[in-house]
Amino acid sequence: MTSPYLSTPERILVTAALPYANGPVHIGHLAGAYLPADLYCRYQRLKGRDVLFICGSDEYGVAIMVRARKEGITPQELVDRYHPMIADAFARFGMSFDHYGRTTSPIHTETSQDFFRRLAQKGTFVLKTEQQLYDPEAGLFLADRFVRGTCPVCGYEDAYGDQCEKCGSSLSPQELINPRSALTDATPVLRETTHWYIPLGSLQPRLEQWIETRKNWKPNVLGQVRSWLQEGLKDRAITRDVPWGVPVPDDVARAAGVDATGKVIYVWFDAPIGYISATKEWALRTGDPDRWKQYWQDEHTRLIHFIGKDNIVFHCLMFPAMLMEHGDYVLPENVPANEFLNLEGQKLSTSRGWAVWLHEYLETFPADLLRYSLATTLPETRDTDFSWNDFQTRVNSELADILGNFVNRTMTFARRFADGKVPPLVDPSETDRAVLEELAGFPERIGAAYENFRMREAVFETMNLARLGNKYFNDTEPWHT
Repeated sequence: MTSPYLSTPERILVTAALPYANGPVHIGHLAGAYLPADLYCRYQRLKGRDVLFICGSDEYGVAIMVRARKEGITPQELVDRYHPMIADAFARFGMSFDHYGRTTSPIHTETSQDFFRRLAQKGTFVLKTEQQLYDPEAGLFLADRFVRGTCPVCGYEDAYGDQCEKCGSSLSPQELINPRSALTDATPVLRETTHWYIPLGSLQPRLEQWIETRKNWKPNVLGQVRSWLQEGLKDRAITRDVPWGVPVPDDVARAAGVDATGKVIYVWFDAPIGYISATKEWALRTGDPDRWKQYWQDEHTRLIHFIGKDNIVFHCLMFPAMLMEHGDYVLPENVPANEFLNLEGQKLSTSRGWAVWLHEYLETFPADLLRYSLATTLPETRDTDFSWNDFQTRVNSELADILGNFVNRTMTFARRFADGKVPPLVDPSETDRAVLEELAGFPERIGAAYENFRMREAVFETMNLARLGNKYFNDTEPWHT
C-alpha cells in the first residue's frame, strides 16, 4: 500500500485539541486526540522529518466559569489549579509535545485580538443587534453554555445552548424548548445586545470547494462535514457578554460604534488561535521569535489537527473559514478525528464520576501499559470500549507474553551465545530466508498505517513483529546448534 502523500513536506505541524482546564484528563480524552497525535509525531520523527507538536490548556469559556462558580472561586484560580495538573499528567504519560501552552497567556490575548482585528478590518464580520437570553437573578447575559433545555431536534432534555451532546445538532439558545439558566436555574428573559458574527453561510461555497480538495479524510469526518454543509451554514456569533475571556479589542469596538465593556471573543474563535499563540511561545523559547511563521505561513507545511468527533465542525469548517479570511495561514491538510471511547460499556461522564482519570492511573501503573492498551482500542472509525479485563489481558498476554518474551529471549540468547552482539548471518537456511523476506514487508505496512492515521493497525503490525520473532525462535531452536 502506498501513502497518499506522494511528496514529503518540508515540515509537519501537528496540533492536539486544547483540553478544557476545568478538570483533569481522562482516558476518553487520551484515546480521542492525544495518544493518536503522539504516536503519529513519534513515527514522523523516526522518519527524520521536521515535526512540531503543539497543544495547550483551553482556559476560557463558559465551562470554566460554571465550574468556578460552583466551587466559589474565580475562573483564574480554577485554571491555575488544573493547567499544571493537566500538563504534569501529560508529561508523565509520555506526551512528546514541543510546547504546551495556555490561553490565558499574554501572547495568546495579543494573537487572538490581532486575528480578530484583521478580520474586522477586512470587513469579514457582520454586526447584529438582537434579543438574547438574560438571567435576571445572576445579572448576566447567558452565553450558549449557560443555557440548558430540551433539544428541538431529538427531545434530549439537557441540551446546551450551542449544541446537543446527544444528537450533535448545532443550536442557538433561543431554539431550546423550556430554557433555563445553568447558573441559577432561573427562567431567562430577552434583552437587547450587539455582537460580531462570522458569516459562515456566505463563506460556504469557498469551504465546499476546499473540502473537495482534501484527500484521505476519514469517512466519519467527511460525513459530518457534508451533513453540516447540506443543512446550510449560518452566521455564528463570535463574541459574548461574559466576564471571562479575551476582551474584544477597544479600537475595533469604537470603529463599529459599540461599547465593548463586558464583551469577550467567543471561546471557539480564540481556542484554535491558541495553536498559533502556543507556536509563537515555542519560537520565543527557541530564541528565534519569527520561526513560528515557517510552520503557519509557508505552503510547504502540512497542518494536521487531531481531535475528537465533537470538535469536527470547529476544526473542519469554522477554523478553516477564519484562516481563509485572514489570508496569511496554511489550511489543515487533514483532521483525523476519532469517535468516542466508552468505559465498561457505559459512556464516560465527568459529572457522574464515571471515568479513569490519568493522574490517578499514573499513581498506580506505568504509563506504557495504558498507552499500549489504549492504542489497541482507539475509536478510529466507531465508538470502542475500555475495560479493566481487556487492559489486564493486553498487558499480560501481549506486552508480557509476546513482546516481553521475545525481547527477553533475544537479549538472553545474544548475551549467552554471542557476547551480547548480533552474530553475522552465515549460510542462511530456507527458514532464515523466509523470515527475512517476511520481515522486509513490515516497514512499508507499518509506515503506511501511520501515514494514513490507522494507529491501531500500526500497533498490531508492530506486535506481529514480536510474534514472528517468537515463532522463529520456536521453529529453529537456535540454542541446540
